[in-house]
This record gives sequence, C-alpha cells and structure tokens, in this order.
Amino acid sequence: MDLHHPILREFPEYRETIKSLKAGNEQFRRMFEEYHTLDDAIYRIEEEIDFATDQEIDELKMRRARLKDHIYHAIRHPLPVTPPVTLSRPAAVASE
Repeated sequence: MDLHHPILREFPEYRETIKSLKAGNEQFRRMFEEYHTLDDAIYRIEEEIDFATDQEIDELKMRRARLKDHIYHAIRHPLPVTPPVTLSRPAAVASE
C-alpha cells in the first residue's frame, strides 16, 4: 500500500493545469510545495521513521486535507492569466 498522496497522482486528469499553475502562480506553487512537505512528513510518521502523537498526526492530516481542497479549487477555477503591463511612452507632440 502506497502511503504517499502526491497531487499529480490524486488529480491525473489535471496534470497540464497543475504544471501551468506551478509555473505561473506563486501562491499555487507554495500550496503545492507545502502539501508535499506535509505528505512526506505524514508518510515518515506512518512508516515509523519519525514519531508523533496521535493528535499531531491527525492535525497534519487535517492540514493536508485542507490544502488539497484549496489546490483542487485552484485547479478547477484558475485565475485568468493577464499579460504583463507594458508602459509605453506618450506619443511625441507635434510641433506647431
């Protein structure tokens, strides 16, 4: 039984959306990284590599579940990508 729950395995049908969000959305990338950090910590505890109380592991799992919900929402409702604003110089004023 695999104890890891990586986002790409949880939502394989959204692989391209996830890759795009990771590359272009800093908030999504941070959530993605935090999710995987928590997932790894939970795995290490469940495999008895690291130790935690029942309450600690439950709190970690709840945080991971909340992050997964936020990530899923971001995948399903991505913010539109807006092109960077370029400032152009005002046109030269014609001399009289």
